[in-house]
Order: sequence, then structure tokens, then C-alpha cells
Amino acid sequence: MKEIEDTIKKYYDKNIEDEISSFDKLVTFSSEFYFDVAEICDSITRIKNIERNPSGFNFNDAAILGLLIRIWKILKEVVYYYKKNNGDIIALLDRQIVEAVITAKYLLLSDEETIKDYRKCSYKNRLEIASIDPDSNLFFKTPAGKRLKKSVLEKMSAEKLTINSFKQQKKNKWKLSGKNFFEIFSSVEPEKFYKYMYGITSESIHGSWNDSMDYHLIRNSDDTFLPYPHFQQVDIRLVTPIIRLLNDPYLLWLKRIDAESDYINKAFKFINTINIKLFNSFEGVYAEKIKESI
Repeated sequence: MKEIEDTIKKYYDKNIEDEISSFDKLVTFSSEFYFDVAEICDSITRIKNIERNPSGFNFNDAAILGLLIRIWKILKEVVYYYKKNNGDIIALLDRQIVEAVITAKYLLLSDEETIKDYRKCSYKNRLEIASIDPDSNLFFKTPAGKRLKKSVLEKMSAEKLTINSFKQQKKNKWKLSGKNFFEIFSSVEPEKFYKYMYGITSESIHGSWNDSMDYHLIRNSDDTFLPYPHFQQVDIRLVTPIIRLLNDPYLLWLKRIDAESDYINKAFKFINTINIKLFNSFEGVYAEKIKESI
């Protein structure tokens, strides 16, 4: 808790309006802010109610905790490339944060059987490895192949799963609760955000034509194209919406493990206030930067 308090205190004496009054200041301040948010999320995943969990977390708790850890790890990488002024890589990472955030929130609002379903769905591709006959694939007679199969079987055994434990998952085509990601997203966040926070960023993953036109090509006046070999500059509009999504899963996690904190609730409200200021300031300072460059 002290780590979180120390991080928040850094902002008490800051004049936020001045810190974001120009484009360069905004980038500098937002870089620090995004990293501090990741640090707070990191700290939350290390909070434990000793009475509830004297040693560690069970499989269902761990399934959610793993997602929350994944979120702050990727967010720290986003900050790294943000400081490198590399918007292309951030676009690739954003989608993974959204997937982890939405899935974690969905699980935290669901029952224990849904969390178990999530765990079992992760064996979709590993199940074939677990049941494969080494005579049908010589790779699994090699030391590497044997190790791979052994690791899958050991994890299944720890979860008391066999190759016959996945009838429902097969029936649902290995989709969590039988839902696609759009349906899961829409059940925990406003549907209208899906296209902008996940759909468009997915184009970076899938290598769409629109993504190439936006980031990797220059269009000439005669509708021919030339290479654009530079990385896109950073843009807070790629990161700030992601920060907005973080509140619920981390607070719901603390509620789940009986470690709720009024201070952390207030801390996230404070984070949200700053985050909104960042987003609202962007258009003005960006317009000023464009004027200066003309």
C-alpha cells in the first residue's frame, strides 16, 4: 500500500494544467503518468489477504491474477515505446491489453464455472499435443517433443483434467461461455467502444490495407504510393482510453480477495481525473504544435 501512496503523492504538488500546457510537456507528463499507473497496477497484484490466502491463490483466482499481471507488464512496454516515440509498436500492444482487461472483468463478474471454462478453453491447441501418438508425429519422439507433451500433461493433471474433460468447450467451439469477443466486450463495456478500442487496433495485428495506408505508405497526388519508412509519432489517444478500462478489473479483484481499500478506490478516481485531463488537452496542444511547425 505504501508504494501506491508514494506514487500518488508525487502528483499532489504538481500543477497539472501547466504540465500539459504544450505538446512536448504533455508527452513528458503522460509518459510519467502512464508508467506510474502501471506501477500502481503492479502493486495491487501483490496485495494479499493472508487470512483468505495464507500461501497463494487457487486455480480460479490465479486465472484472473495472471491476466491482471499481463496487463501491467504490457502497459510498461507501451510506456517504453511511448518514450521511444514509436506509435506503431504501441498499436500492436494496445489490443493485447484490451483483451486481457475485458476478459478479466468478464471473469470477475461471472461465476466460478465460467472461470473454469476460461481455463479449459486455453487447452484448445494443447489438447492435441496431450493426446498425440508419437508414431504419428516423429517430433514427439525427440527430447523437445517429449518435454512439450510432458509439460501439457503435467498442467492438465494439476487441474484434474483429462483428454475427455473438454466436451462443453468443443461444443462451444472453444469460445468462452460460447461467446465471441465482441459479445464478451459488449457485456462489460459499452458496445459503441468496441470498434474504436479494439476493432481498428486489430488491423495492426492482421495487416489490413487501411493500416498500411495510415502508417506505412505515402499517397501521392496521382494516387500512387511510396514507402513511409518511419515510425509513427506517439499519440496519447492510443493509450489514454486503455487507462480508462483499468479501474474496474483491479478494484473487482481486490473485492474478490477480500482486500478492498477506500484509499485505492480514491486513487483510481484520481487517476481517472488526470486521464480525462490528458485526453481533453490533446487537440489544443496538438493544434498549437502544428502551427509552430508551419
